[in-house]
Amino acid sequence: MSAEIVAITLGIVAEAPLLNQVLVLSGIALVVTVGVYGLVGVIVKIDDLGYWLAEKSSALMQALGKGLLIIAPWLMKALSIVGTLAMFLVGGGIVVHGIAPLHHAIEHFAGQQSAVVAMILPTVLNLILGFIIGGIVVLGVKAVAKMRGQAH
Repeated sequence: MSAEIVAITLGIVAEAPLLNQVLVLSGIALVVTVGVYGLVGVIVKIDDLGYWLAEKSSALMQALGKGLLIIAPWLMKALSIVGTLAMFLVGGGIVVHGIAPLHHAIEHFAGQQSAVVAMILPTVLNLILGFIIGGIVVLGVKAVAKMRGQAH
């Protein structure tokens, strides 16, 4: 996710002087990397935290720990689904932003719709494009693997 955010940021500061680009991109990359990987670290260790709290003498801490142990598997499943959708959404968004005529066409079309549709439509189209591109990439990888005799 860090790379996608940096790519989007680059698109935003592309017209700025080089020094500004370097400073903005470096700052964003640092903040996003620390934030994302810090959050991931906490999520990955949530069951350890739950177990640790469940062993405490306080009834409140035990209840909190047991609660974390109960929700951890559900959280991981939900994050796998949300994360996959986010990958397609961000990937589609990067492609749309990288093809200026497509980006402008989507924004123009969305601008002609009602306010709610205009707000949601670009996101939905980015998601759909992400699915399509993801499917094309999977087909390409499978075709190359088949040509190499590595198909499973």
